[in-house]
Amino acid sequence: MGKRPSLIKAALDRLDGLMAIGESRFAAKVVAHRQDPSLWSFSTGRIHSYVTRDIYQQHVLAFLNWCRAEEGLRELPLIDARANELATGYLSMRLAQGQSAYTLQAVRSALRLFFGTRELAAEVRLPLRRREAITHSRGPAIRDADFQPANWASLIGFLQVTGLRRSEITVLRVRDVHLTIEGRAEVTVHTGKGGRPRTVLARPGQEEAVMGVIRNRLADERVFARIPSHLDVHASRRAFAQGLYQDLSGRPLPPAAGRLRRADYDLASVRIVSGMLGHDRADVVLRHYLR
Repeated sequence: MGKRPSLIKAALDRLDGLMAIGESRFAAKVVAHRQDPSLWSFSTGRIHSYVTRDIYQQHVLAFLNWCRAEEGLRELPLIDARANELATGYLSMRLAQGQSAYTLQAVRSALRLFFGTRELAAEVRLPLRRREAITHSRGPAIRDADFQPANWASLIGFLQVTGLRRSEITVLRVRDVHLTIEGRAEVTVHTGKGGRPRTVLARPGQEEAVMGVIRNRLADERVFARIPSHLDVHASRRAFAQGLYQDLSGRPLPPAAGRLRRADYDLASVRIVSGMLGHDRADVVLRHYLR
C-alpha cells in the first residue's frame, strides 16, 4: 500500500483537479441562466483563473494549517468528515477577530469550492459588504512613492480612456486596436474576466491616446511590452468609468455618500459603462467605480 500523501500535498492535488483554465465560466453561466432566469449567484464548482487559484489556495492552506494546529488533524479525509463543523469554527474565530466582510466571504467561498458544498458554514452570519468600507484605489498608497507617472504617460493615458484590466492590457496586441467606420478608437479584448471577450470603445474625442501608441507598429507586437508592478490599473479603470458615464449621461457622478436613489443616476449610461468594463452588473459599477 502506498504512503498516504501529506495534508498539504493532498490539498494541492485537489485544487489541481478543480482547475478549468480555458473553459469559459461565462458560457456556463449563460446556459445556467437560460435554464433558470432567476439565478443570481452562480458557480461552476471549478477554478477558471490562476489569480483565483492563488487566492483560494492561500485561504484553504491557512484553514488546513489551523485544523492541524488546533485539532491535531493531519489527513484530509479526517477534515472532510468534519468539514462543516471545522469551517464554522474557523469562520467564527476570524469573525470575532474583526476581519473584513470581503475577506470572510472570500474565505468561505474558497472553502465551499474546496469541499464541494455551497452550504458549508451557512450558520455563520457574515457581515454585509458595504461600499463605504472599500478603500482599493481610493487614495494614496505606499506603492505610489515608488512610481513615477510621467515615465508611463502613454500607458496611463491608454488605460484611462479604455478601462482595461491589468491582465487584458498585458496581452493586448497591436492588431486588437483599430478605428471604426465612424472614426472611434476600438479595442478587442479576447480574454476578459471569466474568459469572456468584449469590444471596448475608447472615450469619444480620445482617439489619439489609443491610436498614437500603435502607429507604424507590427500587428503581432504587444501594445505595451511592460506593465509596471506599482501602477494602480484599477484607478485608471475608475477614471475611465467615471469619465465615460459623464460623457454618456451629461450628468454629474452619483453622490458619494448616503443611500443611492434611482433618480441619482442614469441607468442606461451605467449599463453601457458596465459592459465596457466587462462586468454587465450595474450594482458593481455604482458601488466600485462611480462612487
